[in-house]
Amino acid sequence: MPNSIGILTAGGDSPGLNAAIRALGKTAISKYDMRVTGFRQGFRGLMQNRTVDLHAGALSGILTMGGTILGTSRDKPHKMPVGDKVLDMTDAMLDTYQQHHLDVLVCLGGGGTMSNAWRLAKKGMNIITLPKTIDNDVYGTDVTFGFDTALSIATEAIDRLHSTAHSHHRIIIVEVMGHNTGWLALGSGLAGGADVILIPEVPYDIDIVADSILRRSQGGKHFSIIALSEGAFSADLGKQIRQLKDGIKGEEDKSGRKRLKRKLRKLLARQANITHELTRQLEDRTRLEARVTTLGHVQRGGAPTAADRLLATRLGTACAEAIQEGVSNVMIAARNGDTEAVPLQDVVGKRKTVPQDHIWIETARALEICLGDQ
Repeated sequence: MPNSIGILTAGGDSPGLNAAIRALGKTAISKYDMRVTGFRQGFRGLMQNRTVDLHAGALSGILTMGGTILGTSRDKPHKMPVGDKVLDMTDAMLDTYQQHHLDVLVCLGGGGTMSNAWRLAKKGMNIITLPKTIDNDVYGTDVTFGFDTALSIATEAIDRLHSTAHSHHRIIIVEVMGHNTGWLALGSGLAGGADVILIPEVPYDIDIVADSILRRSQGGKHFSIIALSEGAFSADLGKQIRQLKDGIKGEEDKSGRKRLKRKLRKLLARQANITHELTRQLEDRTRLEARVTTLGHVQRGGAPTAADRLLATRLGTACAEAIQEGVSNVMIAARNGDTEAVPLQDVVGKRKTVPQDHIWIETARALEICLGDQ
């Protein structure tokens, strides 16, 4: 019978982490009489053997708290900054795992954490992961905990910006997080009544976006709200990036490849600053004043919503049950209203993007919300 488990949280903080830690810990301790050890600051804490005893008292009162009581970091096991070097520290982490006589290590995180956890599994550790991220882009699960809270915060921000946009007859661009997927911008844009929604899965044409705003203005609606995913890009920029990437793959000359890579870096820098480029382009084309609101990290702060607490709690208890049954090297996913253990190797290296025929996209088109492509 498993009697000793470790827990760490890695990557960006996300609402619901403490709820998951609490559910996993309380179930493991009270129902299965397991010992639970937490590792501080993600994989770095595992390397440094920085631990905390997650006894019942330590788990009390954390359900509603945002962030993570264990702390987190973005350090990677195989690329760990140590002094002035970057080293592969997976062997040191295996030593810590064995020193504590762990039966399984539970890693709470997003796509990067899944990949890093899989590296430790291949080293010989028994691993289970739980999917958290406000981006909702973890492959293999219907939803991640943290997403609902961020969605609610972004929606409220768009709600509040309507009055300013209306009062000043402005274009308000709301930059929403989401990395390279559009779940958060699309969901909050729909829920908040945005007039334009731009996401990475649907590259936009700036002229189509400008024409949409001008039609609104000519129809007597002298303001527009744009929900912009931070990873969105124009169709023209996307085409240039793809061509350069293809050119780099086919270039045999070393100096030629370096030259193409320099050009690619410039284009990627443009993509990273797409919000301000879009603002300038729209002002030039519409002659309307445009303002940007970047929501940033406020989207993943504060107490988790009821939905995220419920999801994290269910995944945490299901994780403890899987450990008791001897299951390992899986992600505990939310599937069809229940939980399911998905092989971790099936999750690693994949990203859940918004399908072109997703009901949210179809809904946006039915409402004549401009997605920038037609």
